[in-house]
Amino acid sequence: MDNETSTGHVTRKAVLRAALAAGIAAPTVLMGVPALARTLTAGEAAPALTPECDDGDDPTVPQTEGPYFKPNSPLRTSLLESGTVGVRLTVSGYVFGLACRPIAGVLLDFWQADTNGAYDNTGFRFRGHQFTDAQGAFRLTTIVPGLYPGRTRHLHVKVQAPGRPVLTSQLYFPGEPRNNTDSIFDARLLMTVRDAGAAKEAAFDFVLNVPQTPGPTPTATATTQPPGGSWAAGTAYRAGDRVTYGGPAYVCLQAHTGQAGWEPPNVPALWRAV
Repeated sequence: MDNETSTGHVTRKAVLRAALAAGIAAPTVLMGVPALARTLTAGEAAPALTPECDDGDDPTVPQTEGPYFKPNSPLRTSLLESGTVGVRLTVSGYVFGLACRPIAGVLLDFWQADTNGAYDNTGFRFRGHQFTDAQGAFRLTTIVPGLYPGRTRHLHVKVQAPGRPVLTSQLYFPGEPRNNTDSIFDARLLMTVRDAGAAKEAAFDFVLNVPQTPGPTPTATATTQPPGGSWAAGTAYRAGDRVTYGGPAYVCLQAHTGQAGWEPPNVPALWRAV
């Protein structure tokens, strides 16, 4: 992929992935160019701000959700359960907007096949959702998914920043023979994968089509009680809870705590109109 430009300059994406692979933690303030800021030592100045994230690439490309998506997945960062069989896999990364600034509170909903290539369509094995932390980071603990006819090895994911549309996509493994025959496969969605003893570690950074300007992220002003509705920011909602917002009624699809930007009309991954 684009680890180096035609001039020989190592790209921000390459530096970011190297930092992730080395286990370098992201600072609280990333100064608009987190891929480079993470490599700074104390006393060094941050590099000049850049207007685009991911070295001018388009935002992360969408892909079909496929036939096996289910709403109401549990809130968890590990999909491992007692007796789970398979090669352990950790996927970590960050979610950025268009100005290379991380986005906190992004919903990521993952689902995948088990080691035999089968999906759990009755329960929630190998299904779960989480939210990025204050630095825009996420971390998923799971297994390497198995193969099934017609597809290469992959993970499914839905990604949604507060108040923004849902990105549905898939993540792929490098070096898979079926990458060459899978009609859905897209090399732009390859993870960086390395061995970690008997397990594997993978990294991928999502870039969402979220406009940003360099500088501190504005603090949203919460609306505690929308006119004519029962939904309220700061309330802990459970799957199945019902609220009204601006007139229409909604049912909660996934347990979460309401916050500004996640009003029911804005987050179809969390609320469905009834």
